[in-house]
Amino acid sequence: MKYVLGWLLGLGIALTAHQAWAENLLEVYEAALANDASLRAARAGYAASEQAIPQARSALLPSLSASGQTSWNKRDFPGSRDINPNSPTFGLPIPDQEFNDHGYSAQLRQPILNMESWFTLSSAKASVDAAEFDLRAAEQNLIFRVVQAYMNVLRAQDFLDSTTAEEAAVKRQLEQVQQRFDVGLVAITDVLESQAAYDSAVVRRIQADGDHDIFFESLGTLSGIYYERLDRLSEKLPIVNPSPRDESAWVEEAMRSNLGILAAQQQLTAASRSVRARASGHLPTIDATVTQARSVTGAPNFFGADTTDVTIYGLQFNMPIYTGGLLRARTKEATALKRQAQELLLNQQRTVTRDVRNLYQAVATDVVRVKARLKAIESSRSALDATETGYEVGTRNIVDVLQAQQLLFRSQFDYADSRYNYVLNLLALKDVAGSLVDADLEELNSFTDPNDQVIRLTSLQQYSTDPGSQ
Repeated sequence: MKYVLGWLLGLGIALTAHQAWAENLLEVYEAALANDASLRAARAGYAASEQAIPQARSALLPSLSASGQTSWNKRDFPGSRDINPNSPTFGLPIPDQEFNDHGYSAQLRQPILNMESWFTLSSAKASVDAAEFDLRAAEQNLIFRVVQAYMNVLRAQDFLDSTTAEEAAVKRQLEQVQQRFDVGLVAITDVLESQAAYDSAVVRRIQADGDHDIFFESLGTLSGIYYERLDRLSEKLPIVNPSPRDESAWVEEAMRSNLGILAAQQQLTAASRSVRARASGHLPTIDATVTQARSVTGAPNFFGADTTDVTIYGLQFNMPIYTGGLLRARTKEATALKRQAQELLLNQQRTVTRDVRNLYQAVATDVVRVKARLKAIESSRSALDATETGYEVGTRNIVDVLQAQQLLFRSQFDYADSRYNYVLNLLALKDVAGSLVDADLEELNSFTDPNDQVIRLTSLQQYSTDPGSQ
């Protein structure tokens, strides 16, 4: 039994190793910063891009190469005899000879003049700079993705709260109408209308249950940790217009700081230098060389084995004259890629300008919308009270009451929804402008309330609230 208990304990620890209880926005971001697979892939891609510089630089640095060879030889002398009268084998057949030839050489080469390699190195540096901007953009975008996933969880909770409250209110209304019908005060149509409204409210609440779990899962996928509780946004969150209150100033800032534009500019620089590198392919190159070689011939001769040592100092001049059109084709290819980089930069600038203007207007609209929807809640509550009073005295019917209830709950959710849209649009504006930093996240996190949390629903909780299980 103790082994079973030990196994269950170990399983429980394993299952909860990647779970967390109450977390705020900043803690979720720190987890995503360490665990987000997309960001880790971007970092690995940048590490690979960095190697373009040492690869290009290698064509300008000294290189050392070595080679060696060995061979076994056999000589046959059929019918030949030793004709040296002083030899002890004079007059005897000459035996077959076997010997080894071997040697090695080493060469040190230092490029002295190679313009193509210089421009290639310069192009590689610009490409790495572009890759660095891409990585910074991925890191900056992670802030927005974390906030978006977090806000989606809070949004789902508010939708669940709204649908749950609506379901409870409509259920009470259904019970009251049923009692009125039983004593003959209302017609059966009121009961049917109330039942239909209740069934619709149940459907919306079930959908809210599912969305609640889905968005918790999405946040866990992003951060690598599956949370049980999250701090909600406080009502103290200020809803203010973007600063500065100048749309053109935001566009100008984006043209200077947007990481996508900066990356595209570096890609254009790299493409321009690549054109110069390809155009320099027809220029001569000069290399200095030092070669050390030794060869040993093992064939017997009058002096025995023959060993030769050679040291050669030289300059090598190479001038491409005709390469079958290769240099011309490579230059035309590089020129076309430069034009492509120019168009991509222009498209990036136009896209960023459009996004900044749209998001600026969206944030300004959100500020007004949040205030208007807060007033709409009060108006909807007053309208519901008046409608219920009218129903009591017979001037309103049950449909009017149900519609007024739905309007109130929808107004409450719309108010919460508009606050989340404001947060996301403001951060998206800063993201596009290139000014989104960790401090923005820290400021937003300061307006989360640890005393007001979203609690993840368990499967048992969802089942227990399923009307089919009652």
